[in-house]
Amino acid sequence: MILKLKQTPGIYLVGFMGSGKSTIGRLLAERLGWHFVDLDDDIEAAAGMRIREIFDTRGEAEFRRMEREAMHLRVRAIERGWPCVLALGGGAIIAAENYEMVADNGVMVWLDCPLEMVQRRVASGTHRPLARDPEEFGRLYEARRASYERADYRIAIEGDDPMAAVEAVLHLPLFK
Repeated sequence: MILKLKQTPGIYLVGFMGSGKSTIGRLLAERLGWHFVDLDDDIEAAAGMRIREIFDTRGEAEFRRMEREAMHLRVRAIERGWPCVLALGGGAIIAAENYEMVADNGVMVWLDCPLEMVQRRVASGTHRPLARDPEEFGRLYEARRASYERADYRIAIEGDDPMAAVEAVLHLPLFK
């Protein structure tokens, strides 16, 4: 395992909504014997409402503030040696402050899922406020790619088998 990961045992999964961060993260944490956290779950617990409701009643700016606060708490635990796979929201690392927070405290892995696949995956759900407008969804997908490209590693998501992505992560040089 690389020194950075030994010092701050955090693997941060980044990528667009519907890329499989939660599913893959849960399975990866299980394989590693680490904790798993979906940052959206922390935000919902703190707010006492669903992400969609936070966007609808408090706005995106307040959601981003809550996201930054939740991320800060989890990163501090990782800094203290709490090994964790953390699934971040699709926009979590867009802000430079958030990016730096996770980049300095573990390893970022981008789950690069094709637009058509994430569109299919989120089409039936109503809990993703930024997926309501298909045109805006596509623009957002393209706009966020530059932020995801800054991750330490990229895993191409080529199908719906989450174990394929888990195995790809486990074969990254960070575990050698």
